Amino acid sequence: MTSRRSLHTQIRRLLGGYAVLLAVIIILVIADDFLEDRVWKSLLQREIAAHVQRAAEDPAHAWEDTDSLQLYSVPGREPPPGLSMLPEGVHDDFWFDGRENVVLVQQMQGVRYFVVRDITGIETIEDAVLLGSLCLALVALVIIGVLVARGVRKALRPLSDLASDIGALSPDHTGQQVGLSEGASSELHVITNAINDYLRRQDDFVERERVFIDTTSHELRTPIAIIAGASELALGHDDLPAPARQQVQRIHRTARDVERLVALLLTLAKDPARLSRSSEVVPLHELLPDIIDDHRHLMVDKDLSIVIDDLAPCSVSAPLHIVQAAIGNLLRNAIENSDSGEIHVGLDGDATVTVQDPGHGMTPEDISRLYAQMARGGGREGGGIGLDLLARLCEHLGWTLSIQSAPGRGTISRLRLSR
Repeated sequence: MTSRRSLHTQIRRLLGGYAVLLAVIIILVIADDFLEDRVWKSLLQREIAAHVQRAAEDPAHAWEDTDSLQLYSVPGREPPPGLSMLPEGVHDDFWFDGRENVVLVQQMQGVRYFVVRDITGIETIEDAVLLGSLCLALVALVIIGVLVARGVRKALRPLSDLASDIGALSPDHTGQQVGLSEGASSELHVITNAINDYLRRQDDFVERERVFIDTTSHELRTPIAIIAGASELALGHDDLPAPARQQVQRIHRTARDVERLVALLLTLAKDPARLSRSSEVVPLHELLPDIIDDHRHLMVDKDLSIVIDDLAPCSVSAPLHIVQAAIGNLLRNAIENSDSGEIHVGLDGDATVTVQDPGHGMTPEDISRLYAQMARGGGREGGGIGLDLLARLCEHLGWTLSIQSAPGRGTISRLRLSR
């Protein structure tokens, strides 16, 4: 089995290498001053030792200053006031007589020596070398920083690819899996395996739900069809008493409503791809008058009438019973929330059905609550499929439902069906 490094280890190594390089450069800069002091101390001590040795060998020997080197001793040659206050040790960058010097103060054989070395030219070269070294170090840091950034980006690229694959998952498809590119860390393999396992379990769950809904809808359709068929046959008898006929008509309408509700639930259980294969071309301008006739019984005992406005010739591709249920729901709500007046029904060429009722209307707060109820699938009132299921249906099929209302001015509902 291939050993995989963790993402934490990869990033830690990259950043650790960068930190080590940065520490080395800082140490070299600090060590430059330390080494410089050690070199100057060694060189100037040799000058003092050589002078002491010559003086011991030749009592007549006398030190002779040069342009770049002077020697003062106490007792003997007293140093200038600026030097006499210096303690023992090396003193770099000491300005004396307008020049930059390095001074060594040392006690030897009871004599206090002051060696002054002019380093003006040397310091200029040293500054240039140091500046060049710092520039090279800075360039190296930038290059290494770029390489580290690329390494981190390379280490994180599988994570970005995984996030893109997860974002591309669609709830309408089954058998989906997410993959990993080469070089992925051990943590990403754990996450990917967990996601793929979840997707497999989700597919199993959806399949069980689909089988359950298909079976249940089939079992429900049979008794409902029997009830609807029997009530329709009963209505065909002329000798059926009027009170009984009214009850049988009610049974027949309810059976048809339940049949449409079962069809709607089955539609919501199908993915849009499967649903599109079972759709048919529905001429809305021909279907609307039939839907209106089916709901006229709801206006009994009400001073209401339905006015059909312009019906632009228009067709959509959708299951016929779903279109009937959706438009019928809007018409049912308009009738139930109106007492008198005219309900106007119209159809635009873009497959938008408009239902305008003369009811009491709703305040903006009422409309907000209604949309919130539709969004969360809240309970419904009255008959039909309910606005909650209608909202889910619109989302599932790509339809658009909008409601406009004002207190005392009625409500306008617009349902735009995708063509």
